[in-house]
Amino acid sequence: MPEYTLDHHLEGERQRLALMSRLLDPMHRRHIERLGLRPGARTLEVGCGNGSMSAWLAGRVTPGGRAVAVDLDLSLADADAPGLEFRQGDILAGPVEPGGFDLVTARAVLHHVADRPAAVANLVASAAPGGSILLIEPDFLPVSVAEPPQVREFWQGWLAWSREQGIDYFVGRRLPAMLAGRGVRDVGGTAETALYNGGSAWAEYWRQTVAELRPRLVASGKLDDRSIGAFLAQCADPAWWTQTIAFTAVAGHVPGG
Repeated sequence: MPEYTLDHHLEGERQRLALMSRLLDPMHRRHIERLGLRPGARTLEVGCGNGSMSAWLAGRVTPGGRAVAVDLDLSLADADAPGLEFRQGDILAGPVEPGGFDLVTARAVLHHVADRPAAVANLVASAAPGGSILLIEPDFLPVSVAEPPQVREFWQGWLAWSREQGIDYFVGRRLPAMLAGRGVRDVGGTAETALYNGGSAWAEYWRQTVAELRPRLVASGKLDDRSIGAFLAQCADPAWWTQTIAFTAVAGHVPGG
């Protein structure tokens, strides 16, 4: 697996992960609640980040359950809850525990992974017969019609740069076929996108992200200070409204059980 583009040891990564949890955890929880998670269940989150979702899962499966949280780097995993276990690991190395979990979930992981089919195979293999799997990944289709033109120009450069990094910002739409191809049943999915304005939490997320990566973006030649500055100016303008990511959530059940 290639090095994560936004390394956990970057200066602002703890703050950025906390903001990501604030923005995405409510959606993630809604999708899990639809799967009917009960006390006593065994859950696995791969790519746990700061651990906020896994801590919530631990609370949902008590008493008698357990929540395992896996990440390549656990240096920012500071959540705590009874029944929560953190493990350092790489999903490309194999299943975390073959057939060991009633729910397996991963969010915003696969678009960074070099071998996505292998990662999906290992995620599915980690689920118990009859268990559920929920994957949430981005699809950047909304940026193709972003306005004004200088913002669309920024996103074109961002996507060109990300492709060079091995990042697939359109993997979300391929999740149903990937799960069905591994034998997962009852596969279904939805996509949702936030509309936000300058100065909002989403705008601040992108401001922080671009600020962390700005030297690398400029050095790549795909973006320059002018286009980055124009984008950041829009992020600070409350009169500007936009949308960026269609988060695709796809779930299904592993045969058996």
